[in-house]
Amino acid sequence: MKRLRTAVVSATSAFLLAAGAAITAVPAFSAPAPEQGQGQALITVLPKKDNEARPNVTQQDVQLKVNGKASDITSFSPAQGAGSPLELVLMIDGGARTSLGTQMADIQKFVKEMPSHTKMTIAYMENGRAALTGPFSSDPAAVLRGLHLPNGFVAQSASPYFCLSDLAKHWPSQDPTARREVVMVTDGVDYYQLRYDPGDPYVMSAINDAVRAHVVVYSIYWVNKGRIDRTWYESNAGQNLLNQVTEATGGNSYWEGVGNPVSFDPYFKDLRLRFENQYRIGFNSPLKGKPDVERMNLKVGGLVSAKVYAPQQVFVQPQQQQPSGE
Repeated sequence: MKRLRTAVVSATSAFLLAAGAAITAVPAFSAPAPEQGQGQALITVLPKKDNEARPNVTQQDVQLKVNGKASDITSFSPAQGAGSPLELVLMIDGGARTSLGTQMADIQKFVKEMPSHTKMTIAYMENGRAALTGPFSSDPAAVLRGLHLPNGFVAQSASPYFCLSDLAKHWPSQDPTARREVVMVTDGVDYYQLRYDPGDPYVMSAINDAVRAHVVVYSIYWVNKGRIDRTWYESNAGQNLLNQVTEATGGNSYWEGVGNPVSFDPYFKDLRLRFENQYRIGFNSPLKGKPDVERMNLKVGGLVSAKVYAPQQVFVQPQQQQPSGE
């Protein structure tokens, strides 16, 4: 009987082992790899100190993360010269105080001193839109024909962020090689959301539209006409909102306290320096189902001593399909 029991147990064990082996042999079905998307960004790299030479940055020095995950950099090149022209819109708040006339000489000088591969136009924030005074032009005289003092009416632009969205959605050029940049002259006060709200829906929409259109935004603080935005509270709120926009898109904000600056010239000098020290970056990143705006973090490592201004948000879209045969 003992022998028979042993034989039965042995047969049962053999059957279970064979079944386990069969189960193991069945191939496991893993989740499909996420679709790869692509994006691009424009960054500015400046020396840490004014007396230092321009940093020599290479692709190997750059570390890029999208949504906290390392992303492959596919291209990295200086954005300079005719191969990377600059399209620049100077957008002035239609409600700006008419004392802006004291800055007209600095504005004219800035336009005239831009390099020949720069195309500019002037726009005014009017009733929630960016009213262009003319097409892009590399002729300073043609650009400056559109320069005039704003009307200075209270809430002329309603919200400067409506105007930025309008400009981003209707950028007056389709040149794929051009850098798109805008300088907003405004106090940044959103008349539809007077208290400071970091989640202001109009600001969030403006950031989203600018990022999708690859527009880098800079701002120069200039107080609007009217009582409502003369208090420290509203001025501080406007400056914080402008800072959100410029940091998200990779630009910079300029102001001196809550009053108007004596001169725009120092700001324009810094802007010209930034335009001369920009790089284009292309990268691959997982695509979460559809094109969308994602968080980006960029660092320049190695032995490079530099200040880096990069967008906090980037637009990731499906990779372009190459035609068959290529």
